[in-house]
This record gives sequence, structure tokens and C-alpha cells, in this order.
Amino acid sequence: MAENPVIDFLKNRRSVKPREMRGSGPSPAEIETILTIGARVPDHGKLAPWRFIVFQGDARLRAGDAIAQVFAKVNPDASTEEVDKQRGALSEAPLVIAVVSITREHPKVPAWEQQLSAGAACMNIVTAAAAMGYAANWLTGWFAFDRDALAALGVAPNEKIAGFIHIGGLAQKPEDRPRPSVSDLVTRF
Repeated sequence: MAENPVIDFLKNRRSVKPREMRGSGPSPAEIETILTIGARVPDHGKLAPWRFIVFQGDARLRAGDAIAQVFAKVNPDASTEEVDKQRGALSEAPLVIAVVSITREHPKVPAWEQQLSAGAACMNIVTAAAAMGYAANWLTGWFAFDRDALAALGVAPNEKIAGFIHIGGLAQKPEDRPRPSVSDLVTRF
């Protein structure tokens, strides 16, 4: 097989911890491109079963305050340090994009397939950011599953978080981690 830079990129893509991200993050035009690519995923029935929430600048801090308030309410014995850690949940990277999964009733497209489409949107955002030279990481966290925290972040009762994609500058090339052997994952019918 001839060399292919896209295949080489995909074979070597690596997530980077948000605390290791540096710089200002993508420009508005780059964010638009990343979101456009995020929306270009398999979508049976053309339902667009996802939407995006962009947390950038002070919005990351406001979201962190909301997360910390819910955490303190649920954990009244939490220390100031524990609450402050939650406050910083979305502020380590310069940009965080939440992918919100919206499952719609449809006679031919089951909820599971719609949720997978939202997951594909997450992966496309990660891949697009990495292809632009940024560090990216797809995370959730307890607040992705807490209805009070979700409401504080603008997520409706019928919606779920598929992931928070943290995007920032790459301080150094990340080391790879051990990967499973493909032969251990594959069976042939």
C-alpha cells in the first residue's frame, strides 16, 4: 500500500490531557470548520441528533461555577479545594465543545443509532482539531450525567451529553500508550 498521510495521521492520533494544553486555541474560523466537520457524520434519517455548546473564554469559568455549585450541593461536606477543583473542570483547555445527544422518536432510526451518531460527531471534532495541529481530548465527568449540572449548562431534560471535547495548543508531542492488538479484537464469521 502506498504512503497515505491521512492514514498515517489516523494511525498516530493521540489524546492529550487538558492540563497539558497550552496556547489560545482555535480561531473563530477554525472553530467553525471544526464544528462543520463535527456535523458531517453518519446520520440515518437526516435527524441531526446532536447539537454543540461552545465554552470559550469567560464562558468556561461561568460553566465551572455552575458545576461547582451543583457539586457543593450534592457533597455538602466537600472541602473548598474539592469544590474549587470542580470549578476548573472546563477551564484547563482554551476551548471546550460539548456534544449534546438528542434522541428523537423515529419509526426507522432507533435511539441507539442516533446516540452513535452523536458519538461520531465527538470523534470528528477530536480528529478535526488534531488535524489542525491542536491537542484534543474527549471526556465526560460526573457532571455529564447529573441532571442539575446539565440544566445549569443549558442541556434540556430530553438531552444527554455525548462528550466534552477539550481543545488547545500542543505543548509537546504526546507519548503513545499501549494499544490492544487488533488480532485480539477480531473474529471472523
